[in-house]
Amino acid sequence: MLLPTEAIGSIPRSVALMEAQRRFDAGEIDKPTMEAFYYEAVQQTVRELEATGSPIITDGEQRKTHSFATYSIEGGENVSPDGLEIPFSDGHVRRLPRLTAGPFRFALSAAETLSLSRPLTDLPMKQAIISASALSLLYPDTDIEGYDRDTFLNDLIDEQVKEVRACFKAGAQKVQIDFTEGRLALKLDPSGSVLDSFIELNNRVLERFSDEERQRIGIHTCPGADQDCTHSADVDYAELLPTLFELKAGNFYIAMANEAQPERALKIVARYLKPWQRAFIGVIDVNHPRIESPEEVCERVLQAARFIPLDQLGTTDDCGFAPFCDDISTSRETAYAKIRSRLEGTAMAREQLTTKRMI
Repeated sequence: MLLPTEAIGSIPRSVALMEAQRRFDAGEIDKPTMEAFYYEAVQQTVRELEATGSPIITDGEQRKTHSFATYSIEGGENVSPDGLEIPFSDGHVRRLPRLTAGPFRFALSAAETLSLSRPLTDLPMKQAIISASALSLLYPDTDIEGYDRDTFLNDLIDEQVKEVRACFKAGAQKVQIDFTEGRLALKLDPSGSVLDSFIELNNRVLERFSDEERQRIGIHTCPGADQDCTHSADVDYAELLPTLFELKAGNFYIAMANEAQPERALKIVARYLKPWQRAFIGVIDVNHPRIESPEEVCERVLQAARFIPLDQLGTTDDCGFAPFCDDISTSRETAYAKIRSRLEGTAMAREQLTTKRMI
């Protein structure tokens, strides 16, 4: 298909779901009651995404408890809340958990959430998962007694490989690995050695899959999106993009609508994109409340098409609309309006580009 278009994943939670999550965390409601809230939220989100006309949908990450990054280890007995701090541009901070003991195992697989939402729609579904490189940040600076870092990384890779395979088995057409820490790595370590280690670690996962399977696996990169703020937009994209395409995945979902110099970044994408890879270019700025017009989206697509081969181009949103469960900076109505603009603008560009091809 010329110019496929996909969302990244998360949709803002409803007020009812956020309140239920707060009450569950406080011990005021039990797990079956919380499950009922999750089911209702997923069912509503799937129905609303279908109504936008999206060709492939997600469950809106409604079951990912507190965040896209920590769903797999929340509730585990061997984690502590005092892990790595991630500061955002407005000064607020998110914090990762810290692993306190081995072995490392997922408390929740994204495949489990997918299996509960898959029966709710006949449309194809994609499933977003957190990257092995992001989860590697759970391990503390000093070794855990009886559980060294190399053993942890081996366990981590095994867990993520199992998760991807389980997502395919549960009916995912695509599995998207969230790699938002790629740009952040360069902020933490401008030398690039941390980024190189992240690429190597994620490739250890990807190498366990066939060429055909890797065509159904994607990598998402962005400078963060939380409360309309970023954590690494001040890092030059040119430092990340050439290395990004060394990841052995078939699809790349690349934030671009919020870039100060999109043409410069698109030229870099075009230079380093491999023939068997597709670049889904972000045409919706999820960190800005203004709803883009379809015409504006169309122009962004046409700009990307001036540099990236049409057979390797797609469109997406810059990020999920609410990667953290308590983010109320974007309403559900705004998220759906932006999605519809992406769909309509992509269709407009597709028509123009198809006509141009035929001439």
